[in-house]
Amino acid sequence: MNGIEQTLIGGVEGGAAILIPALGELVGQRAGVVNLGVEGSMLAGALGAYAMAVATGNTWVGLIGGLAAGAVCGLLHSWLVVRQRADQLASGLVVWFLALGVTSVFGTGYVNDTVTPLPTLSIPLLGRMPFLGPVLFQHDILVYAGFVLVPAIWFVLHRTRLGLALRATGERPEVVAATGGHPALVQVVAVTFGAALGGLGGAQLSVGYVGNWFNDMTSGYGFVAVAVVLFAAWRPFRVLAGALLFGVALAAASVLQAHGVAVNQYLLDAMPYLITLLALITLARKGSSEAPEGLRRALADTG
Repeated sequence: MNGIEQTLIGGVEGGAAILIPALGELVGQRAGVVNLGVEGSMLAGALGAYAMAVATGNTWVGLIGGLAAGAVCGLLHSWLVVRQRADQLASGLVVWFLALGVTSVFGTGYVNDTVTPLPTLSIPLLGRMPFLGPVLFQHDILVYAGFVLVPAIWFVLHRTRLGLALRATGERPEVVAATGGHPALVQVVAVTFGAALGGLGGAQLSVGYVGNWFNDMTSGYGFVAVAVVLFAAWRPFRVLAGALLFGVALAAASVLQAHGVAVNQYLLDAMPYLITLLALITLARKGSSEAPEGLRRALADTG
């Protein structure tokens, strides 16, 4: 297997760990709430999935633990923002720091444990294709789930009444309330759902892509997910492209290091935070951007 094939395979698998949380964050932002705590949701989901898999001996049950742990982080963030009117950016960072501390304390005992990672599923016929087979059609179930979620979320957002209610809440929550809707409930559900997908993305790392647990294993993937949503202008298919692009970039660095090419590790560690900061600055400057109006107002209030 040559370096290009290794990079693309790693990009697809690592990109799924960005794609799934990014799609969840897109749903939350469409409802008017930004969540910088995606990183925390991913950490909680990674440990939750791994701990559940260790406890039960079943990796599939571990995925439930990852979803649940991410959802708890989302519930906390939505309660702070929607119910307590806390600053959205500050609340997200609090959730991240809290998850980082909790997973560091409780995750230390799982560093030396082992679990059976998610099995690789080869798509019949397609998986046997030269080059494209290993790159696109020989992955675990969460990679395929990420690809399926892209058109599913697009369809729900743009072709259903549920999606209309969610988008209306993100634009003008006061109008939704005036017509008898429940914008607060919509936001809580959307943020919790998004964080649950963040937890699933963390599970993709711990029991799928990486196959083990170590403290702070997400390494800024959650911040990359937030940046992907902003750069993709809240469009699911653009989120897919952005996630794969970042996944390939991160995988390329590892492949280069494995082949003896010097890559500054400190620069790689700082990249997710620099990208997220750039994305937030870009959003703040584009007052007429395609961001939901409620989200623009919320971010403007933080300034």
